[in-house]
Amino acid sequence: MSFVRDSDSPDRQVEKLARISDVLIERIDRMEEMRGSAWSMFQAAVALEQEIDARTRDLERAMADLSERNRELAIARAAAEEANRSKTRFLRAASHDLLQPLSAARLFLTALRDTSLDPFQQEITERLAGAFESVEELMHAVLDISRLDSQRIEFHRKPVNLGELFRRLAIEYAPVAEAKELALGFVPTSAVVDSDPIFLRRIAQNLVSNAIKYTETGKVLVGARRRGDRVWLEVHDTGIGIPVGDRNRIFDEFQRVGREGVAPGMGLGLSIVRRACAKLGHPIAVESEPGHGTVFRVSLPLVEPDEDGHVEVVNKTPVALRGRVVLVVENDPNMRRAYELVLRDQLGMVPRIAGGTAEALATMGEEPPDLILADYNLDNDDNGLAAIRALRAAVGVSVPAVMITAQRAPEIARACAEIAVPLVEKPIRREEMQMLFQRILS
Repeated sequence: MSFVRDSDSPDRQVEKLARISDVLIERIDRMEEMRGSAWSMFQAAVALEQEIDARTRDLERAMADLSERNRELAIARAAAEEANRSKTRFLRAASHDLLQPLSAARLFLTALRDTSLDPFQQEITERLAGAFESVEELMHAVLDISRLDSQRIEFHRKPVNLGELFRRLAIEYAPVAEAKELALGFVPTSAVVDSDPIFLRRIAQNLVSNAIKYTETGKVLVGARRRGDRVWLEVHDTGIGIPVGDRNRIFDEFQRVGREGVAPGMGLGLSIVRRACAKLGHPIAVESEPGHGTVFRVSLPLVEPDEDGHVEVVNKTPVALRGRVVLVVENDPNMRRAYELVLRDQLGMVPRIAGGTAEALATMGEEPPDLILADYNLDNDDNGLAAIRALRAAVGVSVPAVMITAQRAPEIARACAEIAVPLVEKPIRREEMQMLFQRILS
């Protein structure tokens, strides 16, 4: 096919040929451009692939480094957890040896204070009692924090009668409040709540003790306020109060409000309260106005009565202890002598003292005792649980018993619960012992 006709003039033909040439050249240029663009795209793709390979290698190195760091962190965490478990095991093992002499000393001091003393002897006795009180408080705080920091801690929740708890706290803290000329009051209540009785008592003890420490004049009032299916345990005081900026800090260890020397202690009480409340699921709140006092509130689940209007906890009228026979199973000579003095001379009971299970069986005689008081740690792989079981089996009667221990071990608590034996932590006060014995023998 011809683009130039023969009839066209030469000029016309040249013009047509020039236009055709221009079109062809333009097409060739476009093809070259397209070929260059494709080459550029190919080059860009190769460069991008190389960049991806480089970044992939960097990522692989970072992942390997992160994996190594994670492995090192896992090793460090395992070492820290093992160190914490070792600390807990050490404190648990050492607690018996640490609290045993404290328990004996407290009972001896109690017996001494009830004797005739001149003013100087009375002062020395009171100062000794205060020193032992401080050591005991610190020991309990350290052991409590150790237990609450442990991941293996076990709680034994049951209905707790707040009225009974208030009565025990009143006996325990009335002398402390009287010494500071403070009015200490407990509002009567019939509320029963769901909690761990040992730790709930520790929470209340720390709150009441803290209120007394930071109140110079006025009063401390403890009560329970019902709100729906909850009960707020409240501790009010007319003390120095807490500034707004310090209301979170007071729950940390070794933190105290006010001037140094205003109140004794190490600043561990509220730290224990916070830990215990968090573990038990008991919300805690604080309201305060500097110079006008403070109120701490702990929210507790209310135990509802059954169809007959009863709950599991029943108040019993205390009975007289005088003349009651108590069989004491204790291997430490100082503790045996201390128990003998307190039980015989102060509570009017008839103590029979034995150092272990075999001696207790020989001491018991034909008539079973009214009560067994056994220490958990005895000599020669013997323990108080074995003693209580053997004594009960020997007489064929489930004799009321109390287990005393300095070990905060959940397996001991479970074993005592299985045979219906109250577990009491050392050191034990005479007033606490009296009230416990009266309740058990009711």
